[in-house]
Amino acid sequence: MFPMTAGEIATAVGGTLLSGRAAASISAVSTDSRTIEPGALFVAWVGERFDGHDFIASAASRGAAGCLVSKAPAERSDDFFCILVDDTRTALLKLAAHVRNAVSIPFVQITGSVGKTTTKELLSSVLSTHFCLLKTEGNFNNDIGAPLTVLRLKPEHQAAVIETGMNHAGEIRYLSSMVRPDIAVITNIGDAHIEHLGSREGILRAKLEITEYLRPEGLLVLNGDDALLDTVEGPWRILRCGRGEHCDVRVGNIADHGVDGVCCDISSGDNIIHVTIPAPGVHMVYPAAIAAGIAWELGLSDPEIVHGIESYRPVGSRMNVLHLPGQRILLDDCYNANPQSVAAALDILAHSECAQRIAILGDMGELGDLTAQAHYNMGALAAMLGLDLVIAIGEKARNIASGVSESGGSVRYYPDLVSALPELAASFLPDTAVLVKASHAMNFPMAVKTLRESVTDA
Repeated sequence: MFPMTAGEIATAVGGTLLSGRAAASISAVSTDSRTIEPGALFVAWVGERFDGHDFIASAASRGAAGCLVSKAPAERSDDFFCILVDDTRTALLKLAAHVRNAVSIPFVQITGSVGKTTTKELLSSVLSTHFCLLKTEGNFNNDIGAPLTVLRLKPEHQAAVIETGMNHAGEIRYLSSMVRPDIAVITNIGDAHIEHLGSREGILRAKLEITEYLRPEGLLVLNGDDALLDTVEGPWRILRCGRGEHCDVRVGNIADHGVDGVCCDISSGDNIIHVTIPAPGVHMVYPAAIAAGIAWELGLSDPEIVHGIESYRPVGSRMNVLHLPGQRILLDDCYNANPQSVAAALDILAHSECAQRIAILGDMGELGDLTAQAHYNMGALAAMLGLDLVIAIGEKARNIASGVSESGGSVRYYPDLVSALPELAASFLPDTAVLVKASHAMNFPMAVKTLRESVTDA
């Protein structure tokens, strides 16, 4: 990050330097005393099950230069500075905002119900062909991760892509006040977090908080085929990306190659490029179109855009296609789940050319009153797509099982993952494609591990 002194930090966050030297400098910022770097600032974060103030001594022993606290520590040292603030959460955001406001490079902020990380990674793959890029790593998209991402900004960075997530109204506004985007992206409006926001219209309002700090000359990039996003108007420049004729960046000539990816044309005005997206699912044309539209906005060449899209690789358990011995295909998409992402994943599985296609589906969270019907619908969809077997796991997944069986499909139900593991391993026969999909809380990486080991042990 940019070099900063204790005095500068205290001024930026509106804090009081209780001890240590104002000239002491830091090289990084961390909220985790276990992994803190020597010379870093330790932020004593207060969570639901822990209090970072209990780990100040541990951070100091690991070489931290100082700490940011909301409770004055009993012991102080001239060799370890301490800055007192009212709230360390707010102070972390203020510090990140101070760093962001010190630069004039383009910042892209991404939110949406589905596909935020995929869009962030694909866009980053494209922009990295031209810029030295700062981007959100992994899923660091909340009120801790997003500020820590901005605080990794270095003098050599030429652009930034920041992913921001939310569960409740006000959270995107909070993070946007720090990012102050030049380009704001909303990938779509789905049912994720509807339990907290009441309706899709409530979700739309929460996502549109991203525009409240969009710079006056900035650009709002939207999925042009999303019915709710298509109603958005405002004082900003709007770039709609999708398949519809009204889209500014338009996708056409789509060729779905199943697990091997998707080919399509992406055009803007008279400009047109042909790309191969190395990830399965027709829905991948949307992040590709968004990436191309933003890249054209920022002056990238067509070859840079094509190369960036074709260099994209999925991260983590987000439709990671694993080709295993015996012509087995494992679709590891268990990072999270909501009705829209499950439907897309089931469609990919249905297009597999393997002799047997199995969907391992678990509970989807935060759907509120939609919970029972949404799970039932996913089961019915799996049956209608002609999948050979659905293995439904979890309390809410009882409705998945009902949807499958009442729609004429084959299903096996288990109340929990542990009881299902032997069935998963036994079902993963040669020439089989298996999808693993559930909300993060279901711990389905264990299912992926079991399936991989079953092949190794075979």
